[in-house]
Amino acid sequence: MSAVWLQLITLLCLSFGTPSRADGHGVVRINVGEQVTIQCRSASNQDMLYLKKGLNEEEDIYFTDSYKSTINQKFTDRLQFHGKLPNVDILIKNLTLNDTGPYWCVYKMTDKNYELKATKGSGSVLLVVTENRLSPTVPQCDQSQGDLPLILASVVICAGVLIVILVASLICIIIKNKRNKARRR
Repeated sequence: MSAVWLQLITLLCLSFGTPSRADGHGVVRINVGEQVTIQCRSASNQDMLYLKKGLNEEEDIYFTDSYKSTINQKFTDRLQFHGKLPNVDILIKNLTLNDTGPYWCVYKMTDKNYELKATKGSGSVLLVVTENRLSPTVPQCDQSQGDLPLILASVVICAGVLIVILVASLICIIIKNKRNKARRR
């Protein structure tokens, strides 16, 4: 039950801060066992790319630079990468409920003073992994009678409302006339 609450809280917190857009940002909903591709992109040349997981980017999932690439042990059998810096596609297969969370494409570059400068690239997503459950069957309306019952019900309701308005208006008029007759006497 706590996993459901964790997913719900993560989804609510990040959906407001990360609007869903066509450029790869946003919320991605996937079923357990499926796969997702995270497309990390950067406009400028970068020295290193980290795929991080967590609200505070606390877990390194994948790292690459010009010389080597490393994958977190939890993802060794399930992660593949394609492309060269700065544009890398990262495929995560056989998703589990534990894979739910925000994933960040973080680029780092050393400047003249050998200081690391980190920037976020496009492609960061909030991944929501759900269990494979059959969707509940929604009862279908019997279309053999068409929309006649719906139309008939709407007409009856409108007629009832109209009658109530007319009766209330007549009562108000009668009361007003009695008061006027009482004042004249």
